[in-house]
Amino acid sequence: MRTNLPVTQNEHLITDGRTIVSTTDLRGNITFANPYFVEVSGYTESELLGAPQNILRHPDMPAEAFADMWRCIQSGMPWTGMVKNRCKNGDYYWVLANVTPVIERGQPTGYMSVRTKPSREQVRAADQLYQQFKAGNPHRLAIVNGRAVETHWYARLREASKLGIHTTTRLNALILTTLMLLFAAVFFANDASPWMTGAALLGAALALNFWRALYVSVVRPLQFATVSARKMAGGDLASKIEIRRNDEMGQLMAAIRQTNVNLHSIIGDVRLSFEKISASTSEIASGNLDLSDRTESQASSLQQTAASMEQLNSTLQHSAGSISSANELAARASAVAEQGGNIVAQVVSTMNEISSSSNKVLDIIGIIDGIAFQTNILALNAAVEAARAGEQGRGFAVVASEVRALAQRSATAAKEIKALIDQSIAKVSAGTQLTNSAGSTMSDVIYSVQKVTQVMDEITTSTREQVQGIKEVNQAVVNIDDITQRNAALVEEAAAATGTLAEQSRSVAQAMAVFKLDHTAANDRPLLRKA
Repeated sequence: MRTNLPVTQNEHLITDGRTIVSTTDLRGNITFANPYFVEVSGYTESELLGAPQNILRHPDMPAEAFADMWRCIQSGMPWTGMVKNRCKNGDYYWVLANVTPVIERGQPTGYMSVRTKPSREQVRAADQLYQQFKAGNPHRLAIVNGRAVETHWYARLREASKLGIHTTTRLNALILTTLMLLFAAVFFANDASPWMTGAALLGAALALNFWRALYVSVVRPLQFATVSARKMAGGDLASKIEIRRNDEMGQLMAAIRQTNVNLHSIIGDVRLSFEKISASTSEIASGNLDLSDRTESQASSLQQTAASMEQLNSTLQHSAGSISSANELAARASAVAEQGGNIVAQVVSTMNEISSSSNKVLDIIGIIDGIAFQTNILALNAAVEAARAGEQGRGFAVVASEVRALAQRSATAAKEIKALIDQSIAKVSAGTQLTNSAGSTMSDVIYSVQKVTQVMDEITTSTREQVQGIKEVNQAVVNIDDITQRNAALVEEAAAATGTLAEQSRSVAQAMAVFKLDHTAANDRPLLRKA
């Protein structure tokens, strides 16, 4: 017998109301395991499917218990008994196992085991019993149909008294018939009255007829009812149950047939419903996966948008800083232009003053020129008078000549100065015009710089508003991205939940497949996984 090690002393208690269900083929290899079986055993479903059932066998289980189980189920009988199983990690758990042959077309194709939680009294009794077997069976016990029985002669006699109805009635009828025949033989041998011999023979005939009537009325219907009940227990709901009696046994068969019909209808409806649920779940799962992909794509796009918005925000902030610097420079340029305009105005005023002074100098030069002219006239008159005076006027004539020379030189100098002053006045006039033009241009520059400053102020204000708007949009994108991420997580959870639901639906459908609703090949476990 296979020994699975290691083992621990930790017991895994079965949850109240939970059931461990599995099916095996005729060789004992697992073909189906319900989710609770997977949970309790500690193995994965892939590890269980196709594996021999004895991978769960605990070393404390005696070989006699499994030998009794196989003897029962291979003979077509159900078996019920206590079993101690081993978890993958070495822990153990007790179950009350109900093993039934799975019947298809009248032939066993496997075995179904339904395990429930036993009471603690059942666990203690089974533990003590199995320890006795592991210790050499000192009390000479045997396990029959999952129960411990004694093997000494009076215990066997007591067990023999628990024969079935068929055997008991046949044995009693045989004994009674034999006695009646013996009585008839004795009466005939002793020359008893013929009526006594006839009565004995009649009693034998009545005993045989009573046995036949009991067999036909009770034993055979009970056998048929037992076979029908075993088929139902094995999941075969396709067998037709015929009723040919109206007595109590007919009522029993009618109840069994109605149970079969009800189970057939319920299992058929449940199977059809789970097929629809499975199809709907598959569609939902596919839709959730598609939604998950699109949500992830949207989340990725939002992340890229958020990054672009952040970059744009940074660029706008940098532009806002540059615009602020340009605004400051424009303000400075405006101030410098205003200052230059003031200086140009001062230059224009100075040039006007210079022009006015030049005109005054020109007037003075005219006066000097007039004085030189008059002096020259006076010198000429003086020279004439000196010539008239003769020798006495010679000295005066010399003086007059010198004065005349000075007057001429003064007149020449005055003319030169006037020419220079005229040139200066012309240049000052031209400079005044240029200065006036420069002043007008500076006014235009000042106006333009002021307009530029005003526009830069507006751009600065607009840029600040754009920066604030970009921040708000960026925050909104971040919030949307956060919501999208949460939605993506929810979609993934929904997809996982749908997958779990689909798996559970498939598990239930596989469990439903144990029941046979017809004997066609299409019904041969279409939903069970292959090991």
